[in-house]
Amino acid sequence: MGKSRTKRFKRPQFSPTGDCQAEAAAANGTDPEEDDGPAAELLEKLQHPSAEVRECACAGLARLVQQRPALPGLARRDAVRRLGPLLLDPSLAVRETAAGALRNLSACGGFEVCDDMVTKDVMTPLVALLKEVLSCVLFHLILGAVLFGSTGLDSNEMSPQEKKDQNRNSIENIANEAVNVLWNICECSSRAVSIFNKEGCLEIVLKYLSRFSTNVDLAISVAYCLQTVTEDNPELLKSFSAPALHVLESAMLSPVSSMEYILLKTLVAGTIWNLKDIIPSKSQAEIINAILKILSEVLEMDAGETVIQMKETETQRIKTAAQTEDTLQNVNGDDLIEDDEMEEIPHRRKVRRKTFISDLLPIFEKTAFPNSIAVDVCSRNPSWKPLIRKMSTIQCRALVCLQSLVSLLDVDHLGGPAALQTLAQHLSQLLFSQPDFAKHVDFLEAISSALRALLQTVASKNIPQCMTPDQLLTLCRAGVHSSNVGVRVNVVSILGITGSVLAKEDGTLDTLKTIGCFLLEVATKDPSLVVAGEALDALFDVFADGKEAERASVQIKLLSALKEFQPVFKMKIRKEGRAKYSPDQLCVLDNVKMNLRRFVAYQETVEKRLTT
Repeated sequence: MGKSRTKRFKRPQFSPTGDCQAEAAAANGTDPEEDDGPAAELLEKLQHPSAEVRECACAGLARLVQQRPALPGLARRDAVRRLGPLLLDPSLAVRETAAGALRNLSACGGFEVCDDMVTKDVMTPLVALLKEVLSCVLFHLILGAVLFGSTGLDSNEMSPQEKKDQNRNSIENIANEAVNVLWNICECSSRAVSIFNKEGCLEIVLKYLSRFSTNVDLAISVAYCLQTVTEDNPELLKSFSAPALHVLESAMLSPVSSMEYILLKTLVAGTIWNLKDIIPSKSQAEIINAILKILSEVLEMDAGETVIQMKETETQRIKTAAQTEDTLQNVNGDDLIEDDEMEEIPHRRKVRRKTFISDLLPIFEKTAFPNSIAVDVCSRNPSWKPLIRKMSTIQCRALVCLQSLVSLLDVDHLGGPAALQTLAQHLSQLLFSQPDFAKHVDFLEAISSALRALLQTVASKNIPQCMTPDQLLTLCRAGVHSSNVGVRVNVVSILGITGSVLAKEDGTLDTLKTIGCFLLEVATKDPSLVVAGEALDALFDVFADGKEAERASVQIKLLSALKEFQPVFKMKIRKEGRAKYSPDQLCVLDNVKMNLRRFVAYQETVEKRLTT
């Protein structure tokens, strides 16, 4: 609820109807509404008396909505109000393609489009469809399709049982598409979540989830939806009864260990975690252990090895298909006609991931770089290339997870000083074995956050540092030029922690001078007051105590520089504060301003003592 999310549909490289009409209209200076493009034609066909034409129009719109330039035109032409009623169309095929078009629209359009869909009352037919499918009101449609072939299949091509199975699958596909639309809209609109609560949608989707053993794809869609609507939704929590919790528990404890079921169990575990406040206290320990077991199972999986296995499976499948074709050629004695349109494309479900943090999980290995063989396999195949990014995302989230563990747990729970030193060496190797680490912003933010937490813990427990000041300065010099404020905050904090440790040691004068000059430059020149405030805090820590620190502060003329900067800092807070920064950030900046005044007074006594 209210979070940004990864798009699950990429905009196609070309339009199936030819040149993108919206772009062409913009280029020609034509009013898009006057342009007789595919949108107007497809929307008009939605009212056609032929179910086949309506189905084709829905399929065309499902492709068109993936092109961002087409979205404003579709909104002007009230596409949602025209597609919504087709969710209850007499034809199952039209229902399915209409739901697919709305699913793509909600996934590609973002928050504004989803909110507009709620305004255009898409929830009314959507909820009605979900209830109708669930309560088997479609029985007469199924019977009609079986008897009269109304799904577009020749009645002579299938046996009655085959037709029955075909229509059952079609209904489940409709339910899957509808649940995905519900999930997308609820993720982007609090009004949709309110409707979900009021219309009793929880009971509906839980019944779909209860059929996980016969349709795991539908169950996964429901689990995604549930994880979204149960987050920060106390009103919905009141609706969870013991039978409802039992459905979740059954899915989470399923003994099946395939990839699909691991995903399902992980999502259900996330939903149950959202419900922890209503779980009876006597059951909480058992539930938490079950969740930890599932998450451990997930983290034991190696994404790189999985990619390699997928490639081997695909290679074997293609080899088998080729052998089958050769066999058929030999049997028939005729050359088979090749058809590019019949080339098989492996189906890949596009999913979003949630990162779950637990102090008992083996996340250390996940921070390593993605398997080089797997990366090579993915880079050779254009359709597999997105997996490289996903493997990197796993690494970054593992580093963020590691930061949380190091910040929250006692040293003994982390394995003691030796384990922390090993971890520092591991992070150092991760960082400096990648020459262009500064270019990878997500990685740099994640690893600098982990290092910051680790160095803080090590320093607070007087554990010897494993990374040299030169290594940390290299990181900080690269990080301070990052466009990411979080990276810049992390690196100046790292330098402050390092400097405060060195200030207590002998023979560190030159290093302290280097650190002081670096932090002073960041404090006075960084455009962000948040970064400047962090740099000032770091200076306070480094030069707060110690003979070497006192000598270094005098030699770099720290006092005069801070006196000169003090009124500038106050003025920036006064001019930019309320417009650019949150109340919490302003509170921190006010504390820094007050500490700066005290630190200047302290430095005056230090300088007077050393110069006299």
